[in-house]
Amino acid sequence: MNNGFFVIDKPAGITSHDVVSRVRRILGTRKVGHTGTLDPFATGVLPVAVNDGTKVIPFLDEGVKQYDALLRLGVVTDTLDMTGSVVGQSDCSSIGKDRLEAVLACFTGTISQIPPMFSAIKQGGQPLYKLARQGVEVERQPRQIQIFSLELLQFESPLVRLRVTCSRGTYIRSLAYDIGSELGCGAALQELRRIASGSFHLSTAISLESLAEYAAQTTLETVCVTPFNALGHLPEIPLTEAGHEKVMNGRFPEWHETELPGPAVFEAFQMVRLSRNGTLDAVAQSVPGPDGCGRLILKRVFV
Repeated sequence: MNNGFFVIDKPAGITSHDVVSRVRRILGTRKVGHTGTLDPFATGVLPVAVNDGTKVIPFLDEGVKQYDALLRLGVVTDTLDMTGSVVGQSDCSSIGKDRLEAVLACFTGTISQIPPMFSAIKQGGQPLYKLARQGVEVERQPRQIQIFSLELLQFESPLVRLRVTCSRGTYIRSLAYDIGSELGCGAALQELRRIASGSFHLSTAISLESLAEYAAQTTLETVCVTPFNALGHLPEIPLTEAGHEKVMNGRFPEWHETELPGPAVFEAFQMVRLSRNGTLDAVAQSVPGPDGCGRLILKRVFV
């Protein structure tokens, strides 16, 4: 049984939930989930967790996302992308590269962003997109996001192609709208492709068709990211056999039951991987003690 993550290159025209349903059928398992929803028209990296991989999701580091985005200047839609209805148009022929780059520079760093109405954010217990489909628009609170870099890849008016590296929770559709507003001509997102989500990258992504082929050839392990590797951002503490047995029984190990030469010194609370022979046993939290060594508290056991 495969436990871990498959990095799916989501095609356009289907939802992230559709991808999960396809993976369930291909692998013959119900325990499947995804991280980081992509809009139906968007493509690219969609990490899909399978079996015990689903338990790892809360501990993933997906704080940084990267996208290639194609904006169309001179148009505004109700969904902020080109799948929606056009609600405004204007001439953008006077927008030059220098003006565009100057505006893009205003959108790097920590910025405030209002989530789009067509989003899954809930207000009053109801997703905003359901209200939007009823023609209802409600006030949304702005959120602080980070745009780490905004690279202009191509500009052939009215099309602008960008490479966006941003924090989790950033809406690229809203970013396109805000850039268009600052330019004074409006803009809508025409294409979106996610290049990376945390440590999951497009270079290791596979199509749903390829996943089915690997499953038929019983070679899924060659494309499966193990829970241990998925949490590679966490420090590793290898366990002795005695420590492994303790963790299997839901008890936290003592320092002499690890393969470290001595107690680890932690200055703050920190999540760590407990492992045995390269396999993830548990995620634990280090709790600093008065002498700096502290102890480990189990947060989730995987064996």
